[in-house]
Amino acid sequence: MKNIVITGTSRGIGFELAQQFAENGHRVLAISRNSKPLKDINHKNITVLSVDISNRKDLQKVTNFIKNNWPKVDILVNNAGKLVNKPFTEISSQEFLEVYKVNVFAVAEITKLTIPYLQKGSHVVTISSMGGIQGSMKFPGLAAYSSAKGAVITLSELLAEEYKEQQIAFNVLALGAVQTEMLAEAFPGYQAPLSAKEMADYIFNFALNGNKFYNGKVLQVSSSTP
Repeated sequence: MKNIVITGTSRGIGFELAQQFAENGHRVLAISRNSKPLKDINHKNITVLSVDISNRKDLQKVTNFIKNNWPKVDILVNNAGKLVNKPFTEISSQEFLEVYKVNVFAVAEITKLTIPYLQKGSHVVTISSMGGIQGSMKFPGLAAYSSAKGAVITLSELLAEEYKEQQIAFNVLALGAVQTEMLAEAFPGYQAPLSAKEMADYIFNFALNGNKFYNGKVLQVSSSTP
């Protein structure tokens, strides 16, 4: 039984992933602003915290839970994301900041607060996007989102180097199109080849085993464009 922290669990991939870990006997701390979907499921292995990850004070709830309940964190999945789809000149500075608060700063903060509980063999998996990959196809309207997803790739590469002696692994999965509400915001009407559950299956296995093969790597998980 491993201790798993997952952000962005109210819908889509995070929602499916939390259930999959729980059904396979692992303890899950599920973090999202909207805690109702997983609370309604009421799984004995899932603890749901209502947290605004862009608010540093709110993140104290996460620290308190781990400190009081778990001796260590085996896996952290930074899955939460925020997207604004607007032409570049119409994205306000505040909107740009809000996207970065969730997609970059919160990833850094949550990773930082779990560091004391990460041990040899722990695995931090950050969910990025093909839009954040240098040289990949880019799409109008996603300047804030895609640039933020590029930032967490570099952050993860740096953390892998910084914590390699402790044998804590940091890897990134740059996802292509998955049928989620966020995809619908980015590409209205587009039908993705993969469901949220199918992608959750992949992430579940990678989170458990990927650190045996990779550290400081970015894996492009995409079968389509977008």
